Amino acid sequence: MISEGMVFRSVALSDLRAIAQRIVEELVEFKVWLFYGEMGSGKTTLIKEICREAGVADVMSSPTFSIVNEYETAKGQAFHFDFYRIKNEAEAYDIGTDEYFYSGSPCFVEWPEKIPSLIPPKHASIDLQVENNTKRTIVISFHDGKEENRI
Repeated sequence: MISEGMVFRSVALSDLRAIAQRIVEELVEFKVWLFYGEMGSGKTTLIKEICREAGVADVMSSPTFSIVNEYETAKGQAFHFDFYRIKNEAEAYDIGTDEYFYSGSPCFVEWPEKIPSLIPPKHASIDLQVENNTKRTIVISFHDGKEENRI
């Protein structure tokens, strides 16, 4: 279990599977995963790898236009959100984000900075930072929902 967060430096595409395996281990504890990073940093690619490790056999794609994609995993459903195109938080709320986020199923959220007041207090964050065309730094942190214990 990743207890205090982790930093992975100079991550190549070929390294994502091992990172995804470690994240899948954390799905028991943390259901909402927020993915931060500039356009093209690899958020969707990492989410796809996590879903593969969780047993998703479906074809996966970015939900840029649909806002949310549902996948069947070995242990039930998982949800992949992309809030890039929403105009405001009300639009995200209207699709039932609360129901998804508190469903007990894993939720992977791209562009969470567009919905700050809808994010549950207990969540995990992944920040993807571009080092160059082929390498990324990935920072994972956990937030247990208690303000004084934010990691």
